Amino acid sequence: MRIAWVTDSTAYVPNHSSNEENDIYVVPMNILFGEKEFQDGIDLSPEELFAKLKAEKVEVKTSQPSIGTFKELFEQLSEKYDHIFSIHVSSHFSGTYSSAHQAAELLKETVPNIYCIDSKVISNPLTELILYGQRLWMAGKAPLQIKEAIEERVTTSETYVMVGSLEQLHKSGRMGGLSFFLGSVLKVKPMLAIEDGKLQVKDKVRSISKGLTSMSGQLEKALTVGTVKKVSILHGLNRQEALAWMEKLQEIHPGIEFGAYPLGAVIGVHAGENTIGISWFTEND
Repeated sequence: MRIAWVTDSTAYVPNHSSNEENDIYVVPMNILFGEKEFQDGIDLSPEELFAKLKAEKVEVKTSQPSIGTFKELFEQLSEKYDHIFSIHVSSHFSGTYSSAHQAAELLKETVPNIYCIDSKVISNPLTELILYGQRLWMAGKAPLQIKEAIEERVTTSETYVMVGSLEQLHKSGRMGGLSFFLGSVLKVKPMLAIEDGKLQVKDKVRSISKGLTSMSGQLEKALTVGTVKKVSILHGLNRQEALAWMEKLQEIHPGIEFGAYPLGAVIGVHAGENTIGISWFTEND
């Protein structure tokens, strides 16, 4: 029996391409530059996105894949897979999960084995949930057991982010007018946490270095109550900054596996090119 794993382009999957070897299929999200539409990861890379943002003074929006796109993909995959897991970016950030879920509902009579999951995260943490599910499948777990285990793992996720552009976050509707005004005038940078799939202000700092220290402190706190096996450093175009921070963390925590992963173009539209963050799943001791 085979399982197909469907996700969206906010996940970290190199080249954003469908890959039958690892059974992961990526549905691209859409980026709208004025009247022009691009498919995330296919027509537009993060580097190209930020170059266009600087050069073209037009309104930029993102939109989720349509219900029809998911329906067509699910039907195609059902011809060679026995089960389909569709795991997507937090439903509080995008309607992508809703599109997938509605498509699954339309097909429940003909393709009953579709399991839709709201990851409540972004980027590589979303990918980690897929890899976790694949490990459970290889270990002989049944599909419903895998679904329950992934949903349980979602609750152990912690993600913290220093947003690169308050202006872009404000324009996207993720930050209120007052918070944007205070941050711009006072030069305060909010350190945000993703809690139950929603953005929450966790701390306010006046420099990136203090923000990195604050996020590192959250990891230290997590290690007092549980075990962290892997940490994802998330970044925009500031990869060298992310790698330097990761190297410092590796020296402090040699027993933890670290990796640096790009946030991608869609996240960049809302957060800015210099966004940097950290994420992990905590194992209860």
